[in-house]
Amino acid sequence: MTIAQALATAAREGVQRLDAQLLLLHALGRPQVDRAWLLAHDGDPLTQPVAQAFSQACSRRLAGEPVAYIVGHKEFFGLDLLVDARVLVPRPDTEVLVDWALAVLERTSVPAVADLGTGSGAIALAIKHSRPDARVTAIDASAGALEVARSNAAQLGLAMDCVRGHWLAGLGQRFDLLVSNPPYVADADFHLAALAHEPRTALASGADGLDDIREIVEQAPQHLTRGGWLLLEHGWDQAGAVRKLLAQAGFADVGSRRDLADIERCSGGRWLERG
Repeated sequence: MTIAQALATAAREGVQRLDAQLLLLHALGRPQVDRAWLLAHDGDPLTQPVAQAFSQACSRRLAGEPVAYIVGHKEFFGLDLLVDARVLVPRPDTEVLVDWALAVLERTSVPAVADLGTGSGAIALAIKHSRPDARVTAIDASAGALEVARSNAAQLGLAMDCVRGHWLAGLGQRFDLLVSNPPYVADADFHLAALAHEPRTALASGADGLDDIREIVEQAPQHLTRGGWLLLEHGWDQAGAVRKLLAQAGFADVGSRRDLADIERCSGGRWLERG
């Protein structure tokens, strides 16, 4: 079986072309950016072990498992991150949150930053990579997630503190920026069925999906410096509700940022009082 034949078989079985290419590159032990190599070598034969590994990977993908879990890593904000079923797969939409975070930190020297519900450490490490002077704390309630975050920090050579905890409970320090991509899917949302391979505790948050965001907004003032920011990712239809929560809690400069699909993906505000 050649490379072209293997990809054609995967397509007939229902594997999307990009997914199949990434899975085949993984089976071949080649970098995920080598898609052009596949085209240039589409007549090359596959060894039996590679063909078998590719077939098994395609079966896992057809069962709904994310490509990132199968290949074991995912690119985010230019960083190659290790990922597995203990953490959510980093999404490109979340890069909007990182861009906003870096913008609000532009005039702050040696900023103290906390990433709440860090998962793979994607947001925390993207900020640390872009702002090496930042003192970054990555917080998660899951011991398994923190293991993944620590592994990513080590393999990227980026220093950050990893703390196990439920949002900000028990933390005594203040931060110039609190940033989070918390669970925000409603418990009964039908989209959860398509996300069955990812940890539900990192996805669902009550009847309206806002339980964890409410808790973070309530806790945040006690952990922000004067002028510090709280930035939150949320669902496609939750921006208005999140802005209202922030305003009611006393945050100023409340606003939202849109993702590449022109959806209000993140909302945040600035704390101007002493908590």
